[in-house]
Amino acid sequence: MMARRGGKRIRMDDIPPEYEEQGENVNDSISDGDSPTKRMTRLRARGGVRDKPPIIDEDEDDFWAPVVRKKKAEKPKKPPGERREKPERPRKEHIDKEQERIDMERDVTTDEHSIYFIVRHSKSPITTIVDDWIEQYKMNRDTALIALLQFFINASGCKGKIPEDTEHPMDHTAVIRKMTEEFDEESGEYPLIIPGQQWKKFKMNFCDFVQTLVKQCQYSIIYDQFLMDNVISLLTGLSDSQVRAFRHTATLAAMKLMTALVDVALLVSNNFENAAKQYEAERLKSRDRRASDRLESLMAKRAELEENMDEIKNMLTYMFKSVFVHRYRDTLPDIRAICMAEIGVWMENYPQNFLDDSYLKYIGWTLHDKVGEVRLRCLQALLPLYDKEELKAKLELFTSKFKDRIVAMTLDKEFEVAVHAVKLVISILKIHPDILADKDCEIVYELVYSSHRGVAQAAAEFLNVRLFHLTADMEETKSKRGKLRLPNTPLIRDLVQFMIESELHEHGAYLVDSFMDNNPMVKDWECMTDLLLEEPGPNEEVLDNKQESTLIEIMVSSVKQAATGEAPVGRASNRKIYLNAKELKAIQDEKIRLTEHFIVTLPPLLEKYQADSEKLSNLLSVPQYFELDIYTTNRQEANLQALLDKMSYIMSVHTDRDVLETCAKTLEYLCTEGSATYTRCDVARSNIIDNAVNKYKDSIDDWRNLIAGEELPNEDEIYNVISSLKVVSILYSSHNMNPWNLFDSLFQDVDECQSKENPGRNIPNEALVYSIEACYFSISWGLYYVENNCETSQIEASVKELRSNLDKYMFACFELTRDGPTDDIQEAAYQSICDLLIIFSDQLARSENPNVRTLEYKSTLDEQLILNNFVQHYVFTIRQEDLQDETRIMELHKKRNFLASYCKLVVYNIIPTKSAAGMFKNYVKWYNEYGDIIKSTLGKAREINKINFALTLLLSLIAVFNDLQSQSENELVSKNSHEFSDLKELAKRFALTFGFDAIKNREPIIALHRAGILFAVGEVPEDPIAAPKRLLFLEVLNEFNHKLLKQDKKVILNFLDRRISPALPSSKQEEYQPLFLYRNSLVHGETDQAPVSSSKRAYARKRRDHDDDDDEEDYEEEHNDPDFRG
Repeated sequence: MMARRGGKRIRMDDIPPEYEEQGENVNDSISDGDSPTKRMTRLRARGGVRDKPPIIDEDEDDFWAPVVRKKKAEKPKKPPGERREKPERPRKEHIDKEQERIDMERDVTTDEHSIYFIVRHSKSPITTIVDDWIEQYKMNRDTALIALLQFFINASGCKGKIPEDTEHPMDHTAVIRKMTEEFDEESGEYPLIIPGQQWKKFKMNFCDFVQTLVKQCQYSIIYDQFLMDNVISLLTGLSDSQVRAFRHTATLAAMKLMTALVDVALLVSNNFENAAKQYEAERLKSRDRRASDRLESLMAKRAELEENMDEIKNMLTYMFKSVFVHRYRDTLPDIRAICMAEIGVWMENYPQNFLDDSYLKYIGWTLHDKVGEVRLRCLQALLPLYDKEELKAKLELFTSKFKDRIVAMTLDKEFEVAVHAVKLVISILKIHPDILADKDCEIVYELVYSSHRGVAQAAAEFLNVRLFHLTADMEETKSKRGKLRLPNTPLIRDLVQFMIESELHEHGAYLVDSFMDNNPMVKDWECMTDLLLEEPGPNEEVLDNKQESTLIEIMVSSVKQAATGEAPVGRASNRKIYLNAKELKAIQDEKIRLTEHFIVTLPPLLEKYQADSEKLSNLLSVPQYFELDIYTTNRQEANLQALLDKMSYIMSVHTDRDVLETCAKTLEYLCTEGSATYTRCDVARSNIIDNAVNKYKDSIDDWRNLIAGEELPNEDEIYNVISSLKVVSILYSSHNMNPWNLFDSLFQDVDECQSKENPGRNIPNEALVYSIEACYFSISWGLYYVENNCETSQIEASVKELRSNLDKYMFACFELTRDGPTDDIQEAAYQSICDLLIIFSDQLARSENPNVRTLEYKSTLDEQLILNNFVQHYVFTIRQEDLQDETRIMELHKKRNFLASYCKLVVYNIIPTKSAAGMFKNYVKWYNEYGDIIKSTLGKAREINKINFALTLLLSLIAVFNDLQSQSENELVSKNSHEFSDLKELAKRFALTFGFDAIKNREPIIALHRAGILFAVGEVPEDPIAAPKRLLFLEVLNEFNHKLLKQDKKVILNFLDRRISPALPSSKQEEYQPLFLYRNSLVHGETDQAPVSSSKRAYARKRRDHDDDDDEEDYEEEHNDPDFRG
């Protein structure tokens, strides 16, 4: 981007048009007057030279070309029965030596006296290397200069050599042209981009060398009009090169050279000011006290420093116009990033010269860069500038012009960029608080709910600066009884109101996590409970119901995170998986602190909000994060008993499911075996269960007596049955209630419902759902008891009883799943079946106890069909389209759980792979809703057995094709229909699941083609010349042809010709078109080269993209699923 062109002034807030056409090449010739071989003059340095765009005419084919890799020699094929042995891993020292050999081959020179070789391999400090070169320069500056210029050439990866007898003044254009001709660009690698620690170190040493060189020469050599003129001229020419390596290396060197010169300019400027002050002080002395020789000396020193300053500024101005102005918009992002990083350093170190709108505009324009790394460098360059109060005035115009862009970058798709953008907005807020409008602030406010933890914490810091901080003018307030409110009270009130206005009431955990590390108010539980328990004073606002609920949600989320140290689920974080000792100690201290506080305050909170289900469900979860030993060490048994009494009361009177479930889980935690509270809590638990069981028995006995007497229960009796069964079911989920012998009574209602012997006399449908769930938990606890606690003498009888209960329960659940009276009952039965099939799967057959091995449950084909029909009916159908958004989301979540339960049965090989055919056929149609689940199942099913997997995919395609036939006239499917196109798309997706290794998938693909051909040509039509009705299926099968090897295509072609004659009747050409296309594809493939394995792909791509393919098994299983045989 030029500063001027054709006299037109460029406005700072205009986005440079180059960003729209950055890929285009700009070719402008350089006139003689612009030649870099000319000595730098002050006229040229001030911009009196060319003002034309640079040569940025890279070869774009080279730019986008993949790295050329040598093909590996083909390995000899193994015998069919041979299994690949796991190769030994090479020892570390062998790897190191091999890497060292590769690095030596990459070196561009083996001349041990060259600067490149010394910087690359020497362990000497860079200062020593530079000092040695300076000594050489003092003895023979021509030879030393050539050695230095050769260093820049070698550092670019070029093996070309500048002749030692090159005449001076040197023609740099000719040198660059010669080096370009000798440059070997085949590898595409050069030192600055080669990965590895050694090359990273070289890049650092390269930058240090350039900067140290200027530093060591700053007092004399850089002013000799020889060294700097030649170095700057060469780097300027290289930075305009079409060779990317030259351009990248020269730009880095030039930018680091400018940075070093900025440091020198700063030092010279300070020395000049000191000399000027000394001169003025001496000049103002009276004539008799003035030393004329000192005055002359100071005048000469000042003149020399002024001249040096002008010379350095000339160099900086020239390099800025000749290199930076053209390279900041280079097509290579690394070069643009270098320019932005260095200009930030210049502005920070030498603001009086560089912190000006004429320089700031380049950063402003580059904020729109398409590459995240470049945008990040821009923000990193600006951040230190805004942190300095003295630079405030110089940034005012820039801020007003580019404020909108900076605020928009807080929503950047690159999270690191977004974090820095928020930090920059915070800095802007501090120095220019009035420049940010409310709409700008609201954009940042919402980021506290971001899924990325860094962005959310940065947004929380913004809120701390703008809203959530204590100020001196905050008035002290008191509660109704005169208790002084804590300092954080107004902040917590504001935080509650902020969350309510955000309208994201279910994301309290995200909000708390954002503030957890940067504002102590979220852990000020004393202040929160004080607001909830203490009645407001005369000058305070009363918290309404919504505010109280929100405050409790914030408080409980804070307690949970403080006690566990875990961020909310779904929030991306770079936090370490394992916490160090210091972090664990801090978490433990917080856990003790919150326990000591809530032991006292929780019972009165439960008392106050015992009628509010939403608040109770949150408050009841707090004891799950207690340090239970505090109850005894702090002598708080009375508060423990108060808590248990309150929980017992809640379990007896509440019916809300969330409240009851939370209460049951909290009771489970309080009854942790080995804790100091176990005995007291276990007694309370027994009492709670006794009360629940007695209520259930009383209500169910009353119900059965009424039914036996042919009377109709009233509403109270119906309510009693439902509520008592709900409590029993929820308690059963967390506590083993088998000692109360409830299974027979619970199962009696389930059995009566499935048998349909007494229709209309069953318990209410909602109560039946709870009975199904309670029976499931009873059986699960029974297995736990047999495996862990059962005595040897009783195990046989216990196993026999458990097996009997399991069989009759599973039978009843399958019947209810197939033909239950309501959807809820069918869903409960289905979920229980799926879970029990996994719990009682073949893992039990591997138990050491022979009695436990007899508990394995194997499903029949009829039972598998029932599960499949349920999935097809409940998951892959659209019901109640007019639902509200929230209800629709909950419905989708429930369906996804049903599908996931079925998929687990396939993945764990509990039901055969072919049972998933009905699910796989919906892969494309329902991709938005269930694509991730089905895709994962496809991958796991392939790992079980590849041939069975391929045949399952074929079954899915056949099922869809049969559906299309049944919907068509004369069972002929139209190839132009939208439905048939969807079928081909499904086949294409299925083909992609086999990966890129055609050899590993050889047998499955052949089996799929053979079975597909048999299906397509199997039916013989009545008309001898008519095409089979299913022949169009060959077009579907054609989607898998590219997975066949060349030799296998011939085998499939012969198989096809044996099933249907290749001679096509001329009168039926249209009907036989699918066969013609399929045969053509197979015949054409005979001339193709054999497909390469995944290690020889024709395009360059990161290996991790194909991890799934590389992890495939190396041999096929000998025994396939018997369901596919014959």
